[in-house]
Amino acid sequence: MDKTNLKINDKDVVVPGEILAEGMDYLPSQGTYRKDNHVIASMLGLARIEGKVIKIIPLSGNYLPKRGDVIVGKVADINFSGWSVETNSAYAAMLSMKDATSDYIRRGEDLTKYFNIGDYIVTKIYNVTSQNLIDLTMKGPGLRKLTTGRIMKVASPKVPRIIGKQGSMVSMIKKATNCNIIVGQNGVVWIKGLNPEDELITVETIKKIEDESHVSGLTGIIQKFLESKGRKAVLETVTEETTGEA
Repeated sequence: MDKTNLKINDKDVVVPGEILAEGMDYLPSQGTYRKDNHVIASMLGLARIEGKVIKIIPLSGNYLPKRGDVIVGKVADINFSGWSVETNSAYAAMLSMKDATSDYIRRGEDLTKYFNIGDYIVTKIYNVTSQNLIDLTMKGPGLRKLTTGRIMKVASPKVPRIIGKQGSMVSMIKKATNCNIIVGQNGVVWIKGLNPEDELITVETIKKIEDESHVSGLTGIIQKFLESKGRKAVLETVTEETTGEA
């Protein structure tokens, strides 16, 4: 990588207004903009250099729903046309009967036999309207109602660090704790282990990643943390869904 015009290194913490690169060799992307011949940060976050593209992964902020995101949502209400779902954001989401199941649902049928108020579901955003209304679907691999387990919430900008490159971080945690883990893009995490101790270690590990997401060498830090808990932590590069589910 030609660093002649770069003013920062990959994974540096940068602040708004900071010059990241000079000249026209590098292109601005998420969280950056060009002014004259400079690429400048527009938010606080981690700088990522991907080829000739510079982007910022924010360290804070609320979840903004995007089409294609797989999230963990909570059923908030039931009406005649389907289910209202909390998405850990300021925007309303709707799961219609036709997008919830392939079954034929008769008029007036009891919808609680599919999803009841308080249920957590793994669902996918297939549309976000210009008024920021969210349409959800349950039709797709891994989309389902979650039973038992433990729910925790993290800042959604930290989700990529929790999942890791190609799912490597969350895979390491799963193997070390013997827990099933689903990390929604909205920052809602579902954990189910063989016993409460395994689940608590998983929660502690994810909180540590969230707290130290800006630190370089995070993978090694988490490996040592898990080993301090008496768990064997082996990093493997795997291909994972964005939810971090096995």
